[in-house]
Amino acid sequence: MTAAELINYLIPPLKLTDDGNKAIIWMEELRTNQLPVVEKGKFLGFISEEVILENNDATRPISEYDLFAEDCFIFEDQHFYDVIKMAHEHEVQLVSIIGRNGNFLGVVTIEDTISSFAQSMAVQEPGAILIVSMNYRDYSLAEISRIVEGENAKILSSCVTNDYMDASRIKLTLKVNKPDISHISASIERFGYKVIGKFQEIEIKSNDQDRYDMLMKYLNI
Repeated sequence: MTAAELINYLIPPLKLTDDGNKAIIWMEELRTNQLPVVEKGKFLGFISEEVILENNDATRPISEYDLFAEDCFIFEDQHFYDVIKMAHEHEVQLVSIIGRNGNFLGVVTIEDTISSFAQSMAVQEPGAILIVSMNYRDYSLAEISRIVEGENAKILSSCVTNDYMDASRIKLTLKVNKPDISHISASIERFGYKVIGKFQEIEIKSNDQDRYDMLMKYLNI
């Protein structure tokens, strides 16, 4: 799914000639504290409710307020995963979507993006999750895929994150299509990788909420 498919057309952009009062009213109606600012079809950045209130004069035009996250945008044909990455980098609720011609098309909310991710096959398909730690130079998804497929399983999705405790290492999160991953985990470790987390669907169904919460905490980092 591309970013353009997730544009929320209920969230309109402000113009530089609009004032703070209009921005505050729109934010209250839309239940957001950020709005995009656009002039002549070009995205200029976002304005926040906090900045308007701090100025104590909501009659001022938007052009007199400080905007932020001017480079918080992705192109219309980029994957919706890029929305999550961009929102995380700028710590914002909205990400601007730009056409390849440079014109502003709309914004995508992080809530809508997460909802779409939750509906994806990788999430909905039954299975289990493994977290594997390794040196960055040893990372080979092709090799790990062969190990998993050697246990008659398939990788549904994968995600690589840095290990904040050791800059030379990474964490690879795998979603596989089997609920029982004991054999897969053992095979991965036989090839020299370190499995640091296993979250099996059967454990979640048996009310092992602590392990599920641990996974959610990890994915929110």
